[in-house]
Amino acid sequence: MNNFITPATKAVQKCLQNYAVFQGRASRSEFWYFFIFFYAANLLGNLIADFVGSLITLGLLLPYLSAAVRRMHDRNKAGWYVLIPLFNIYLLATPGDTGNNRFGGKPEKF
Repeated sequence: MNNFITPATKAVQKCLQNYAVFQGRASRSEFWYFFIFFYAANLLGNLIADFVGSLITLGLLLPYLSAAVRRMHDRNKAGWYVLIPLFNIYLLATPGDTGNNRFGGKPEKF
């Protein structure tokens, strides 16, 4: 059974469990695995029907935002940086702080 639990599965599971937790930090891999899951689920839902895609987007939007805010915290930035269009992509893609910062301890890598 544990052979099917991949790092991507762990990351998506962690983001879904912490769907409304905007404190703490998220590693790059945790955020990007969930990012891929979010858009793949949205695409599959839209292939079924636009309504299904919209429901999936609404259902996963809060976990996606919380993962993005935690990712900003890993960069030692406030969560509001998610709202800055191009700068946030840079922050989401660059490595986080190596040790503890004001938002908590170093997140687990996936």
